[in-house]
Amino acid sequence: MPASRGTDAPALRVLVVHNRYQIRGGEDAVVEREAAALARAGCGVEAVFVSNDDIRGPVDRLRTALEAAHAPRGIARVLEAVRSFRPDIVHAHNTFPLISPAVHAAVRAAGPATVQTLHNFRVACAGAMLMRDGAPCETCLTGSPYAAVRHGCYRGSRAGSLAVARMIDRHRRAGTWTRSVDAFVALTEFARGRFIAAGLPADRIAVKPNGLADPGPSEARRDGILFAGRLSREKELETLAAAAARLDAPVAVVGDGPLRADLVGAPGLRLAGPLPAAEVQDRMARAAALVVPSLWYEGLPMVVVEAFAAGTPVIASRIGALADLIEDGVTGLLVTPGDPDDLARACHRILADPPAARRMGAAARAAYARSWTEEATTASLLAIYRRALASRSTAGLKSAS
Repeated sequence: MPASRGTDAPALRVLVVHNRYQIRGGEDAVVEREAAALARAGCGVEAVFVSNDDIRGPVDRLRTALEAAHAPRGIARVLEAVRSFRPDIVHAHNTFPLISPAVHAAVRAAGPATVQTLHNFRVACAGAMLMRDGAPCETCLTGSPYAAVRHGCYRGSRAGSLAVARMIDRHRRAGTWTRSVDAFVALTEFARGRFIAAGLPADRIAVKPNGLADPGPSEARRDGILFAGRLSREKELETLAAAAARLDAPVAVVGDGPLRADLVGAPGLRLAGPLPAAEVQDRMARAAALVVPSLWYEGLPMVVVEAFAAGTPVIASRIGALADLIEDGVTGLLVTPGDPDDLARACHRILADPPAARRMGAAARAAYARSWTEEATTASLLAIYRRALASRSTAGLKSAS
């Protein structure tokens, strides 16, 4: 990714490191947006992106599993970029499974400061979501990560769960998270608390939400309820389908995922499939409300940020970070997780009272303007970088003495 250089040299040189997912999701989009925002802020930015699409067959899968704790080929790619680009900061996002957390120690040995954004809970949980059997689970947060093997928490596979648990255990024992990372970025205060419970150093975890360039307020006529996201179990599409069947108007569903076939023909749902980002944004700006019925803690769903930016209230499960992000009755409505009757009541309340929905939307737009603009979140990230560099310099002086 080319740097955005004016007549002056960039204030910082940042190497962004990210392992892309096979099914593109919000995290992939966030990483690209954040890198572009840093470039617009005057930083020199380059990126090392690897993709799980490169894991093509049984041999690749076996080798990837064996190398998950320390992925030498992925780390070599990052170090090559460090040597050629000479960054001040190496900012890692997802490193699983083709780069691995071991990249932090390798980068610090080469000189740059390291930063890790914690998009999910894989530092402690093989399944990454602190969820099992349709409910929150924190067994591995403070206990042994190998509990995940018994339950097959990684994709229902005990063998896969063993590979991920081994990676978690190795880096916990090696002190990767306490010794090799200069700064962490948590997306919410709720998530920060969970990471502290998992043993990450509290003084190095800053809260910085994902930002979004301002699309401008929407003056469109509002109509209907919208779901936009991955069609997977943790998003609780079953509860959404049951709630939608109780409503007078269908719920529009945008996205793709493993549950799509199961939802075809569900009364009350109108499946639109995956859509271009601009069309999703347009639908968001015309919806009476966005619904997020998740069963897991969530990190910081970008659909919530996008809805708030569009002045669209959010109906969400009262769980984890969602309970903090949505102010009940002010920027949206909170409902009992997994309760279709409660979800249907909230949707009906929004549809039956457009003036109240508009007031919630205006409050949501104001919340976005306070906390989630690109300018605000980029400024916060640059402050985190400066603290990471200061910490790196202090550590260097101590080791030299």
